[in-house]
Amino acid sequence: MRRSWSLFLPVLLVAQGAQDPAELRQKLAAIQGRLGQVDQQLASLKKRRKGVLVEIQGISLQRDRVKAQVEGARLRRDQAQSQVQSIGREQTRIQSEVRRLQGDLRKQVRWMQALGPWGDLGLYITFKDLEAWLVRGRMLAWARLQEQKQLGQIHRLQGDLAAKEKSLKEVLGRLAGDEREAAQLQAALRLQEEKLNSFLDGLQQDEAAQRQAQAELAEEAVQLERLLAGLLGKPKGEAFEAAVAFASLRGELPQPVEGTLAVGFGEHLHPRFRTKTMQSGLLVTAAGSAPVAAVADGKVVFADYYQSYGPMVILDHGGGWFTLYTHLAGIDLAKGQLLKAGEAVGAVGDTVDGPRLGFEIRHQAQPQDPQKWLKRKYR
Repeated sequence: MRRSWSLFLPVLLVAQGAQDPAELRQKLAAIQGRLGQVDQQLASLKKRRKGVLVEIQGISLQRDRVKAQVEGARLRRDQAQSQVQSIGREQTRIQSEVRRLQGDLRKQVRWMQALGPWGDLGLYITFKDLEAWLVRGRMLAWARLQEQKQLGQIHRLQGDLAAKEKSLKEVLGRLAGDEREAAQLQAALRLQEEKLNSFLDGLQQDEAAQRQAQAELAEEAVQLERLLAGLLGKPKGEAFEAAVAFASLRGELPQPVEGTLAVGFGEHLHPRFRTKTMQSGLLVTAAGSAPVAAVADGKVVFADYYQSYGPMVILDHGGGWFTLYTHLAGIDLAKGQLLKAGEAVGAVGDTVDGPRLGFEIRHQAQPQDPQKWLKRKYR
């Protein structure tokens, strides 16, 4: 057993930094959740009219899907390494216990051999001390019983050790499969990245496609204004009434996420499409999956996937004021839900330019410059 165990030492050295099993299971569940959300976005994308923006978003979502699969494969590999480490510790403990019992048993056998098959019967008969002989006889019987128990324990532990050896081989086989899957998915991710970059590079050279993208962006902006106008037309009973008027919070709002300014409010030359676009809010570069918080008390009036904005949440703050949170990692809220300032709206999702949050403030559907409303401006 000891000789075969040495074969697994290199694997255990790799696993020394393995994470807590409960933490790994939690992360794997989160990955499954992300895959589900990407699949929902892909299903939603199929319902939209084909165009440049749909094409970009489709390739980007496929990339995000493979990226999540890569992370899941790595976590499963870490999980297998953690199991290898755990089994290794159990094997070492069992082997140590077997050696201890074997040592005790050898001492006991030598003692019993010294007494002979009948113990020291002749010695005590010569002393005519029958009572002492009976006591010593009982001790010998007790020692034999202990010997049997120790032998039974050793057999059981050796059975446990064989079972651990079998489990270890199974886990090592799974680990090898996880390693292969991670390598294959990593290669698939590189292909998706190349596909996306190739499409975007081609777009920069195609003026007709650029004009189409600009037209699609303008159409999306009009449709968003119609959506907000529809939200304004809701019955009074459904309107949100804030304890503090949103208009009074100008210059005092907290940042919805920690990050830096990627694109500010106003007209810009789109870095990918090379077309002039109107940015109706802010694009904030932030850490992927960073928490996004509501900037003020509000009611969720929209929580769904919306065109190239991706997963989007709109909060009604009363008095015709709305905040919009776009490019989220997924939708975790339900329409009608009430949020307090600082409560979670979602998490930062991926865009073709990396993890970013879109943040807008609207009054009567008209966009406002969010920087003028924030207590601490993005730099």
